[in-house]
Amino acid sequence: MHTRHVEKHGAHRVGWLRAAVLGANDGLVSTASLVVGVAAASSQISDVLVAGAAGLVAGAMSMAAGEYVSVSSQSDTEKADLAQERQELIDQPDFELKELADIYVGRGVSPETAAEVARQLMAADALGAHARDELGISDLTTARPLQAAFTSAVTFSIGAALPLIVVLLSPQSFVIPAVMASTLVFLGCLGALGAVAGGAAIARPTIRVTFWGAVAMALTAGVGALFGATM
Repeated sequence: MHTRHVEKHGAHRVGWLRAAVLGANDGLVSTASLVVGVAAASSQISDVLVAGAAGLVAGAMSMAAGEYVSVSSQSDTEKADLAQERQELIDQPDFELKELADIYVGRGVSPETAAEVARQLMAADALGAHARDELGISDLTTARPLQAAFTSAVTFSIGAALPLIVVLLSPQSFVIPAVMASTLVFLGCLGALGAVAGGAAIARPTIRVTFWGAVAMALTAGVGALFGATM
């Protein structure tokens, strides 16, 4: 009796996971830093909330637009490469067959076996074989602009909302330490969650995200305090 061997990998999540972690981290760090900076410069909670809300909306739109434009550029490049490869398969199929076989030879396959594998793969799906093995384009890595834009906007908004909720729930005199402490906790959870979703070890991503978040908030608090004192 044969049992099915099942392996779990995180590569199929790379597209949306990258956008989700980037969006949530950026929303959390940028809004928390903005809130801490404004709070250090002004004693009015209303100023802090207005600045934080404006940062949430502007940041979410900026993340969505930036992700869409950058991933669309990647998608355009992939489409152009596939179109070129499709034409080359029509114009010079023998050369493309040898090119594919040479790729397998370079990976350690014997020339005879590589030639036979190349012939069979091209007979089944010539463009797919060249896209995967020559260009490095597959369903796992192909660019998805709308998915990246939507994921980044939503996760940025969620991340940015957390410091604002802390501001609303904290006493006015305790806003800065409350936002900084809670943000570090949120960042640690985010780093751990991203590591688990991607199948990586938890410790290093958690420490990395928390450390740089703390640096960003400390620098912004210092700037806010400086300008507050100057004003």
